[in-house]
Amino acid sequence: MNFNFTDIGKYLLHILLPKTCLHCLKDLPWESDRALCSVCESALEPLPELHCARCGLPLKYGGATCYDCRGQKSAGAALDLARSAFIFNSELRSLIHAFKYSRMESLAVPLSEAMADTFDRFTELKDYKFVLAVPLHPSKKKERGFNQSELLAGKLAAAKHLFLLENTAARALNTKPQVSLSKEERAGNMKGAFKITRPELVKGRDILLVDDVATTLSTLEELAGELKKHGAKRVAALTLAREP
Repeated sequence: MNFNFTDIGKYLLHILLPKTCLHCLKDLPWESDRALCSVCESALEPLPELHCARCGLPLKYGGATCYDCRGQKSAGAALDLARSAFIFNSELRSLIHAFKYSRMESLAVPLSEAMADTFDRFTELKDYKFVLAVPLHPSKKKERGFNQSELLAGKLAAAKHLFLLENTAARALNTKPQVSLSKEERAGNMKGAFKITRPELVKGRDILLVDDVATTLSTLEELAGELKKHGAKRVAALTLAREP
């Protein structure tokens, strides 16, 4: 009789420490390698086909662009394009919070796979061959232990054979959290937040920024502006989640 000691070990570990869905907390099958149960996983919402052509904001009633990107409102925008894998709903929030704050770095694998699928889905991203993770301030990175955007960017670049721009940008200011701020306050909070440390890697290139969540795009817009000041040709963004 042949024994699969790996499966036996997983089964025994499940008895001692049952694996549960990160959202609803229901038990998962012992052999499962998923982070969510099938019900919660099916509740994840991909970015709909009805979205703003520039910023990727979901549009309830269709149209080419959202109100903020219409006409002259986006004329001074540095970010050329933004797309996201999912809408930021409660199931995805549980995944991202476990990834960022519970140090579940292993979640970078399935989350980056979803972003790789999104990169293929939106063909307007295909010309962006250089990937740059949105940097964290050193103090926040030390507190958290890692930069979630760096993990996602590295795995996305490897999966899609893109060039990863490392140590190219840095966080110059330790800005306060954006969560409780208005759109205008968020933009002001990010002023001067970034510096480009290796401009020779930026000039003349189409650069894809990678981050976990986009809300008002203030963070991405500020970083895109700095990149363009140093000669970037175009700057797009790909995020895991988009808050509608």
